[in-house]
Amino acid sequence: MAAAALGYGWFEAGWLRTRLLEVPVAGLPPALEGLRIAHLSDFHLGPPSRGAVAVRRAADWTRERKPDLVVVTGDLLSHPRGRARLDEALRGLDAIAVLGNHDVAVTRDPFSRAAELDGLEATVLENDSVTVERRGERIQVAGTEPLPDGPVPLPDRTASLRILLSHYPRLYVEGYQVVLSGHMHAGQITVPYPRGKLRLAHLRSRLTEGLYRQGRVTLHVSPGLGTTFVPFRLFARPEATELHLTLQ
Repeated sequence: MAAAALGYGWFEAGWLRTRLLEVPVAGLPPALEGLRIAHLSDFHLGPPSRGAVAVRRAADWTRERKPDLVVVTGDLLSHPRGRARLDEALRGLDAIAVLGNHDVAVTRDPFSRAAELDGLEATVLENDSVTVERRGERIQVAGTEPLPDGPVPLPDRTASLRILLSHYPRLYVEGYQVVLSGHMHAGQITVPYPRGKLRLAHLRSRLTEGLYRQGRVTLHVSPGLGTTFVPFRLFARPEATELHLTLQ
């Protein structure tokens, strides 16, 4: 039974799920109704894991979908040997990204090593923001540093839509309508029971995957694509998500 569980956990780590998800947004301009955002997270490339397969398939799927915006919410690398695969995954996505704790070697994972991230084919934000134009509307995309309660860039009140990328999930964000996060891996190793799942990674967190609402803020927590500590997922499939924004 143990061997079967390990075999399945290894298989599931590369068994990508692709999901289209409607996201209600407070104050969304009519011109941005149906805006499509591909949300990828937690590649953890480098250590041996079928998560690299999930990352490659997620990147291919995203390129095929041609969304309006592509974002990556941290933990791009867990070891320098994954850099070539990271460059391949990001190629042609025109992604906006933030860093995660593994990217700056703040982790208890004994197999994780800091890696050089200069020259990525992505716009990397660290307590900074960029403004992009889609459908004639200005969209602010801001990014935090890889800290649980780090500073948040000032929201641009003149932008039609304000999106915050934060590796760590957070709901209490003033001035932003949408927050996109990762880090949680949907628990990575979970034990289902009749009323839910026991998520062995981040046991105490209530923001583990999917959509959450707090006032006028909508948070999406990505299940992520890679693995950490162990190269397995159990009832916590890797996911690439395309968010479709709708007026609340």
